[in-house]
Amino acid sequence: MREFVHAMLREIHEQPEAIRRTLDMYVEGGRLHEQRWSGLEVWSSADGEVLIAASGSSRHSGLYAEVVLEDLCGLAVDVEYASEYSCRGNEESRRPSVIVISQSGETSDTLAALREAQGRGQRTLAITNVADSSMAREATASLPLGAGRELAIPATKSFTCQLTVLYLLALYEAKRRNSLSDAEIEARLEELNRLPGQMEAELAAWETQMDELAKKYRHASTFLYLGRGVHYPIAREGALKLKEASYVHAEGYPSGELKHGPNALVSDRVPVVILATVDRTLAASQGRYEKTLQLLADLKAQGATVIAIANAGDAEVAGLVSDCVFVEPLSEHLLPIAEVVPLQLFSYFMALEHGVDVDRPRNLAKAVIEVG
Repeated sequence: MREFVHAMLREIHEQPEAIRRTLDMYVEGGRLHEQRWSGLEVWSSADGEVLIAASGSSRHSGLYAEVVLEDLCGLAVDVEYASEYSCRGNEESRRPSVIVISQSGETSDTLAALREAQGRGQRTLAITNVADSSMAREATASLPLGAGRELAIPATKSFTCQLTVLYLLALYEAKRRNSLSDAEIEARLEELNRLPGQMEAELAAWETQMDELAKKYRHASTFLYLGRGVHYPIAREGALKLKEASYVHAEGYPSGELKHGPNALVSDRVPVVILATVDRTLAASQGRYEKTLQLLADLKAQGATVIAIANAGDAEVAGLVSDCVFVEPLSEHLLPIAEVVPLQLFSYFMALEHGVDVDRPRNLAKAVIEVG
């Protein structure tokens, strides 16, 4: 068995098994586990409004959930910073169902948001990695993760398990609201069940390539991460992971916003990392992909340095960028679970290049809890 020098790298490699454990909690015989999901209908609001409150990586999971719940279930979803939601007071007239997301289940801002919602009489759902955490106990309903204990401060396996549970929640709500047929849900569950094995098969190549890219780009001063639609939260997460793990500045933007200001920063010292994957069975995904190709062509014309995450074998993207990292094709809403992994590895190896104690970055804690 391989020994890992750092918990972060070990936890990146543990993600396929962590996702399998999470699936085993919620899926049985290729279908949603009836006992595990029974009673969850008490959480969901009748009018179909949902508010998600979270911070850090968990908020990026929430941004992913916003797209998936709206696309698959027709819900109306807003995502708030937990630290802002808990300070808004009681003037809000709407009463959406509230999802709080936290690795520890003890994050002070998110716990305050949960208690604010509970105090207003709103239905709440907690998604945490600790089944007996304060959030899990206090919320109307709870969906724990199967990630197992996460030691490194930069979240990796807890993040992909959050995405997994949120995707399963969308399938549950789609079934309850009849927005997807049983056959469609079973097909999506079958694809999700294959994902851990697919990820395992790709990890070694990703690790080698991201190590090489970290050495190549170690002197960059800033990175701009770009993604469209459901991939935008992964751009945000990739940028956050780079900042917290390696102390290298990075920002995540929707791809279409690059030319509304940030493009002025692009230079040989400011590379662009762009998510350019596509679900070719989905017209909207294909449309986003075509726009991304045009953006890549424009960036190439201006001499930009670009790293792309693209579908395996996509020669068109590879021909427009400086470096291309491939992931095997998946459906649109599952691609983020795979494409974030090479970005995690890039942040890990960039941390090593900069001499950072990657498991314990300065000024950060695993759970942000107020004292006093």
